[in-house]
Amino acid sequence: MKAILCKAYGPPSSLVLADLPAPPPKAGEIAIDVKAAGVNFPDVLIVQGKYQFKPEPPFSPGAEVAGLVSAVGEGVTAYRVGDRVAAHMLWGGYAEVVCVPAADVVPLPEGIDWPVAASFSLTYGTSYYALKDRAALDAGETLLVLGASGGVGLAAVELGKLMGARVIAAASSAEKLETCKRYGADAVIDYEREDLREAIKKHTAGRGVDVVYDPVGGKYSEHAVRGLAWGGRHLVVGFAAGEIPRIPLNLMLLKGASIVGVFWGQFTRVAPDAHQANARQLTDWIAAGRLRPLVSKTYPFAAASAALEDMMNRRVQGKVALVVGA
Repeated sequence: MKAILCKAYGPPSSLVLADLPAPPPKAGEIAIDVKAAGVNFPDVLIVQGKYQFKPEPPFSPGAEVAGLVSAVGEGVTAYRVGDRVAAHMLWGGYAEVVCVPAADVVPLPEGIDWPVAASFSLTYGTSYYALKDRAALDAGETLLVLGASGGVGLAAVELGKLMGARVIAAASSAEKLETCKRYGADAVIDYEREDLREAIKKHTAGRGVDVVYDPVGGKYSEHAVRGLAWGGRHLVVGFAAGEIPRIPLNLMLLKGASIVGVFWGQFTRVAPDAHQANARQLTDWIAAGRLRPLVSKTYPFAAASAALEDMMNRRVQGKVALVVGA
């Protein structure tokens, strides 16, 4: 099989295409013939040695795939050869064959194409867990999404609307905000050109927002916290800006508000049944056309470096995917 390898930590351009033996599944695992692999911002970090997990090189990046079951390990009864599945992992997804624990696999209904199937697990999984399980977002509440045109951000915009919230999308360009509008945003903020705190006041008649979905961090987080309504919840999803903010905790006291951590990967491990229930709901919504994950571009499998360069340089809206055989 062919695999994209990181032989030493460095920029995406240092990745190489290699021939490796296809791995057999161990007990409790399934082997997947990969049709497409999702590209995510953590993939950019992990090949540079900047992610919270640091695998020893050589390794393949890639945290989500979709394809057909090609073999099952001892003890696996839920899947058969030929089943359509999606799966997530910490790394290893940029390969033509991957083996993953059956607990990390999601069955796919017919009608979901491979790039979309390889691109929803992390983004929509994270956003649904954040809004449903961590924020307990109610219909009629107001949701502010930072970094709203990116993978997790756009998923949060679309899911927030589906769950009945009023959604305010914040991003860094008019083009990105137009995408957010297409995905249901009720109001938009260009936080490169507008004062975020003042814009929140304008769009909420001074009341503030009930929930902030924050995958960005950096300088925008404190402004968003200051824009929370009484009893608001600030969801800490990630730090795409590169800086972990320091929030004055007196703001949380004065607003009766909460800072809520969102670690979807750990959730899938400690609550596998709840994770599977969430995943089934998401695939049902996608198959029914109620969710439309945006895969803005696909790349041939061998062009993984180019895909990661585009991700690193913020040239991506929604998600992009590698297609095996293209």
